[in-house]
Amino acid sequence: MSDVYLTLADGFEKLAAGYRTLAKQGDNTPPPAEPEAQHITIEEVRAVLGKKSEEGKTREIKALLMKYDAGKLSGVKPEDYPALIKEAEAL
Repeated sequence: MSDVYLTLADGFEKLAAGYRTLAKQGDNTPPPAEPEAQHITIEEVRAVLGKKSEEGKTREIKALLMKYDAGKLSGVKPEDYPALIKEAEAL
């Protein structure tokens, strides 16, 4: 049974040595880039909603606007534009 513990201890020592080597080398890899936030303008949202309204989805568009706490597009927060467009395109 003690052989198992010695084998485990040796393995942990090798693992620790590997981590020490990595720590001394430093991290040369750049941090992962954050996904670039999509900048969607109100005009782009208006175009999508207008197209859907022309397709006869006016009632659904109004319901979407109310979902985003707005009775009209100008009341929707700019950070909600991507989600609003996604939902409108799904109509």
